[in-house]
Amino acid sequence: MAQGSGDQRAVGIADPEESSPNMIVYCKIEDIITKMQDDKTGGVPIRTVKSFLSKIPSVVTGTDIVQWLMKNLSIEDPVEAIHLGSLIAAQGYIFPISDHVLTMKDDGTFYRFQAPYFWPSNCWEPENTDYAIYLCKRTMQNKARLELADYEAENLARLQRAFARKWEFIFMQAEAQVKIDRKKDKTERKILDSQERAFWDVHRPVPGCVNTTEMDIRKCRRLKNPQKVKKSVYGVTDETQSQSPVHIPSQPIRKTTKDDIRKQITFLNAQIDRHCLKMSKVAESLIAYTEQYVEYDPFITPAEPSNPWISDDITLWDIEMSKEPSQQRVKRWGFSFDEILKDQVGRDQFLRFLESEFSSENLRFWLAVQDLKKQPLQDVAKRVEEIWQEFLAPGAPSAINLDSHSYEITSQNVKDGGRYTFEDAQEHIYKLMKSDSYARFLRSNAYQDLLLAKKKGKSLAGKRLTGLMQSS
Repeated sequence: MAQGSGDQRAVGIADPEESSPNMIVYCKIEDIITKMQDDKTGGVPIRTVKSFLSKIPSVVTGTDIVQWLMKNLSIEDPVEAIHLGSLIAAQGYIFPISDHVLTMKDDGTFYRFQAPYFWPSNCWEPENTDYAIYLCKRTMQNKARLELADYEAENLARLQRAFARKWEFIFMQAEAQVKIDRKKDKTERKILDSQERAFWDVHRPVPGCVNTTEMDIRKCRRLKNPQKVKKSVYGVTDETQSQSPVHIPSQPIRKTTKDDIRKQITFLNAQIDRHCLKMSKVAESLIAYTEQYVEYDPFITPAEPSNPWISDDITLWDIEMSKEPSQQRVKRWGFSFDEILKDQVGRDQFLRFLESEFSSENLRFWLAVQDLKKQPLQDVAKRVEEIWQEFLAPGAPSAINLDSHSYEITSQNVKDGGRYTFEDAQEHIYKLMKSDSYARFLRSNAYQDLLLAKKKGKSLAGKRLTGLMQSS
């Protein structure tokens, strides 16, 4: 796994105008790390070590690192080279693959180079939610090397209590990251897991370890520019994003203008006006809807007289096509206005009721607009003119009652007629029928008599069936 190109190193360099003594130190360390990984200029040999029944990819030994530092930085004392290596490791540029303590040892301990994405010069300031996602992801991976240590398990339990309300979001993010990781090559995944673990060893160190940085560059930059240093390890900037981490170079900060403030106020007002429902209310509505339609679901309630999809009996289809609706069908008209509009017999019954109230033009207009949407393109313009003349033009024989706003929009649309010319007018008429005429229809004698007649017919049929069974 190549890790030392110049392009990668450029990822970790901050803006020149924001340079500080610590940033300069980071850049110098990164120059050393880049040269250390460059095979062409005599870098530290990165190799794959074979062990019993497994391979350890992309590692170097502590001895190799110490010797390279002494040779290339003209250091004569091995203790000084070990000290320098420990300072570099404490920043997370080099890390041991089998230990959480970031120190350098002059022996055969295996080390690995950190990915430039996690370099400290990126000024990471990860939040506890990022750490919770990382620990939660570790619990989903069934591997001994990823098992949580005691202090990590305690941190996970503490974070789960702290973020109880948004734990479902954290779990979903962790699950998405696991799915992405599983698509990667096994060797690459092993390296990335260790690099991610080392990143958190720097930012959430093992109890007893301290941060050796003399001045925290993250705090300095936060004071100078509080918005620019805000980052998320997993690229999660809001609760709808679940992409893999992608580093985006920081952009120059401009001064906030009046237009920015106005846009922000407009956005916040829109958020305040949003209609929100509690999950418990949504669940109650879903349960009520399911209970209401359970007898109409053939997977749950067997169809009567039989299910034509699994038998040769098509009686059910004949009943559905009949103009004499069943009691179950009549009952369904009362569930919602859409139910009666979907049923041909229901529409006919509703139309008769509207005719008795001298308002049938509303439903006829709605049906005409629905039919317009299905017309061939060459017939659309002619049909638009016919609907306009029948329902909306001055002196129309079946004039409908529209508000001024909808009428004005429709008048403009008719000039260039299309399938959706009457969309606003249709929506207005739909709401009018739903809130007024439909409610009166359900209370009318016509619907109640129809409903009771079907109930009575069903009970008589049941009695006849029972009598036939007893006589037989």
